[in-house]
Amino acid sequence: MSLGISLQWQLPSVISSTRTSAAQLRTTDVLLSLPTVHSGRALQCSTIPSSSIATDKRDGRLRSLRCLSALDPNLKSTLDKVVTSQKIVLFMKGTKEFPQCGFSNTVVQILKALNAPFETLNILENEALRQGLKEYSSWPTFPQLYIDGEFFGGCDIVVEAYKSGELQELLERTLCS
Repeated sequence: MSLGISLQWQLPSVISSTRTSAAQLRTTDVLLSLPTVHSGRALQCSTIPSSSIATDKRDGRLRSLRCLSALDPNLKSTLDKVVTSQKIVLFMKGTKEFPQCGFSNTVVQILKALNAPFETLNILENEALRQGLKEYSSWPTFPQLYIDGEFFGGCDIVVEAYKSGELQELLERTLCS
């Protein structure tokens, strides 16, 4: 689950940097130090490259940052069970019968072309699942393909592996084991 936090320059106690001016801050890394908890869990914050920080074009003031909460242990346990419940699991937008995203459709068509039996989960039906998966896999986009309990990749990786024959070899080994 993501927790959006808006910070302004008027809150210097939560921003530490080796440089302090607005112009300089845009060219350095920012370390958030938030002593806040959300739902009983400490927030997980890290150094964020300045290139990913949204600033106001007029005065360079920091507009907002996103800070991720720690992955809920119950959701992690559930995801562990789901990705190991079948040999091939695809988290996607829509279903294999009705994909709602071109990238998801591409992966579905590749798996069907390889005659691979796979299960799908529609991430559009559950926001907590969608956000949790991003943390679980450390992968920000969908679809997400899991093979034999391990994260394989998203659409681009699946397409490249399909073109090279690597995906077919992996699926054959996985399905025979």
